[in-house]
Amino acid sequence: MIKQFTFNHFGVNCYVVYDEQSPECAIVDPGMEASYEDAQLFQFIERKNLKPTLLLLTHAHVDHICGVRQVAEKYGLPITMHCDGKKLLRQAEAYGGIMGFDVRNLDDIDTVHIDEGAELKVGTIKIECRFVPGHCEGSMCYVIPDEEAVITGDALFQGSIGRTDLPGGNYQQLIENLRTKVITLPDSYQVLPGHGELSTIGDEKKYNPFLS
Repeated sequence: MIKQFTFNHFGVNCYVVYDEQSPECAIVDPGMEASYEDAQLFQFIERKNLKPTLLLLTHAHVDHICGVRQVAEKYGLPITMHCDGKKLLRQAEAYGGIMGFDVRNLDDIDTVHIDEGAELKVGTIKIECRFVPGHCEGSMCYVIPDEEAVITGDALFQGSIGRTDLPGGNYQQLIENLRTKVITLPDSYQVLPGHGELSTIGDEKKYNPFLS
């Protein structure tokens, strides 16, 4: 199962991936910036009697990580992400000040690095890791075959793609990665983006002007 939350003034989609056959769950892109948003996430986890075992990032832009400390400290979890995102993670405090996020330095939180082809487990649910830089360095998509879904972060949105004019962005690289690693998934797969409405692979093939 996958539960979606939308947090902070940038409207970041956070996802909880959980296994109904075990208590384990993964928290993807915790973007909480207020205590009431922390409460929404934590109360859902408590109500479902879940045990978070993964704190997973699609990428380390500050709007996607402003709730990392709360999750890491509450559940004793390291950050799991691609190693190319570590520079952005170090810069989170500085970028937060520019963009209106109160984020302290995260260097004291342990980090586990993953790469293309890594397979993670949440109970019996498999999460396949696909490296899709282009929006920024270290960007990952997470394919969840049991749910017929892919969490795309800011790489792919409904009818659009992530911006590539920020540091580390590369338009051609992003398009190539989406074409070879994401829209090759079955048409029925849900696209769970980092912002905005959900979509499907089939709809993105047909209607996304960057990919059709």
